[in-house]
Amino acid sequence: MNVSLPYGKKNVDIDLDGVNATVLEPKFVKGVADEKAGFLAACEAPIGSAPLKHLIGSEDKVAILIPDATRPFPSDRVLPWLFEALSHVSKERVVIINGTGSHRGNTPEELIGMVGQGIYDAYRIINHDAHDPSTLAYAGKSEFGYDVYQNREYVEADKRILMGFIEPHFMAGFSGGYKAAFPGVACVDSIMKYHSAMVVGDPLSSWGNLKDNPTQEHVRAGGRLVGADFLVNVTLNRDRAITRFFCGDVIEAHEQGCTYVKESAMVGCKKAFPIVVTSNNGFPLDQNLYQAVKGMSAAAQIVEEGGLILVAAECADGFPDHGNYRKLLFDYPDPDSLLEAIRHPDFAVFDQWQVQLQALICQKARVAIQCSIDGESLKKAHLIPVESVDVALKVELRRIGQDTPIAVLPEGPVTVPYLK
Repeated sequence: MNVSLPYGKKNVDIDLDGVNATVLEPKFVKGVADEKAGFLAACEAPIGSAPLKHLIGSEDKVAILIPDATRPFPSDRVLPWLFEALSHVSKERVVIINGTGSHRGNTPEELIGMVGQGIYDAYRIINHDAHDPSTLAYAGKSEFGYDVYQNREYVEADKRILMGFIEPHFMAGFSGGYKAAFPGVACVDSIMKYHSAMVVGDPLSSWGNLKDNPTQEHVRAGGRLVGADFLVNVTLNRDRAITRFFCGDVIEAHEQGCTYVKESAMVGCKKAFPIVVTSNNGFPLDQNLYQAVKGMSAAAQIVEEGGLILVAAECADGFPDHGNYRKLLFDYPDPDSLLEAIRHPDFAVFDQWQVQLQALICQKARVAIQCSIDGESLKKAHLIPVESVDVALKVELRRIGQDTPIAVLPEGPVTVPYLK
């Protein structure tokens, strides 16, 4: 039996013939029969909110937040439907803000791929820049005690619409909701605060958990400062078809969506596995190594202490060109010393949160990866380079026993396993 792992825009196969393998995938849900009709209906009868057309007037300045190119939200499909629902608002009164968070801005070519040529030509689209104070405005003080600045055009808009998709998230419990605004269009200083070692390292900051999750609490506290008038969240299947719309009040619609995703995307396991094979679910989620930590984290939920995680993630962009992710990994000889530094009360370095999570995973298990990054750089990042996940799996099984049970997560972080 062959299982395909998404890898960039292609796949890599692993041969499971004669292997004691458990393949863990989310329940496949068919896409809605008519996506456009489903969206318009969701805007007419939203969750916990008046209909969209009643919320936004023709003279309002409207800011629409979309996820950046590292997220598979189908902006090219949803935005034309949204503008049909907002046909009473002129194009000149709309700005589309690419919610990059602390990531790099997207190129014109990437933006066209994200929103479609027609939308790109007709509407003003800007990249958020968390590092440029001239593009930010004061949003308020978080209930956690730090000042938050957000994209000026978002803050100064009359009405705000958040767009995104909901999947399990390795820190915030689930993506979607107010994450579009915080960290999506937040300043780098506030992003650093909510990604502190204490917040990220809290055991409640984990996959599929909203209750008392400190990361999610920071997200909502930052998002509420300016607020948003309407949420457009979707869920997707492996074919990137839309399976549900969760539109309306930011909190109510998001929580309904999270409940739905938890039932369909999280899989319980009775015991841990010596080997877990995962992907990062291909493009656009596996564009760089920073993003691939999510697939590693999903696998880490069910790998044995000292076991092996095998990752297939193309990482066509290598290490991200923002922040200190690569530098932090390279500066410390092993995960133990890296975590010791990060946990020091005076330590505060951009991108430390992703490095912290990766180091925790590497403390628990060996992590080997098939990707486009050179082997020496991967070793400096405390990872094991392999040419082929399939070959590496066969080598490990010959070493520890052909009957050794393994788990396979073909869709990586889209399927989140947990120990019952």
